[in-house]
Amino acid sequence: MRKYHFKTPTILKKLYPGLIWDKQHIQEKCIYLTFDDGPIPSVTPWVLDQLEKAAVKATFFVVGENVEKYPHILKEVIKGGHSIGNHTFNHLNGWKTGNEIYSANVRKCSEALKKNGVETSLFRPPYGKIRRNQIAELKESHQIIMWDYLTGDFDQTLSAKKIIKNFKKRVKTGSIIVFHDNIKSFEVLKKSLPVFLHYFKEQEYQFLTL
Repeated sequence: MRKYHFKTPTILKKLYPGLIWDKQHIQEKCIYLTFDDGPIPSVTPWVLDQLEKAAVKATFFVVGENVEKYPHILKEVIKGGHSIGNHTFNHLNGWKTGNEIYSANVRKCSEALKKNGVETSLFRPPYGKIRRNQIAELKESHQIIMWDYLTGDFDQTLSAKKIIKNFKKRVKTGSIIVFHDNIKSFEVLKKSLPVFLHYFKEQEYQFLTL
């Protein structure tokens, strides 16, 4: 049974106003495409190829241990002109992790990025799960980026057809959209991302980075 929302509820945004859920001040037709969990061999290079073909820029929230394993793929993301964000070093669930351990893990990811020439203030908590006191500490040094629309590409019970139908109805100007460049999501991603890019380009949306 699905235990997440495709479209982030307004009440959740109001409960956590210090987090960035969307870009409501944008007046033009603009959206923010993001990818979580990379860099991953095969998957991230494929995503980069799709973005290049569509002439689209995106924001990648990377996991530190993947950065250390595959720095050459991170360099390709940077070369493509995309933005980079911190997604912790070990993809930690903030609700299940002590504050000191969580903060240290975020710093460890930042260090891995710095070794590869990247400094970023962008942070996204894995699973979107983060405690209020973790937010309070991280906000001193980071912009905490959540999302307005979650594609559900990680959900093995969802078909690409359903994902495509959903985003055509629910993504709007200013939306921050989440896909995943990981192994679990790849089969659905291969079917849904090209359609997503074509559809919103055809609708004359601009793709902006965070």
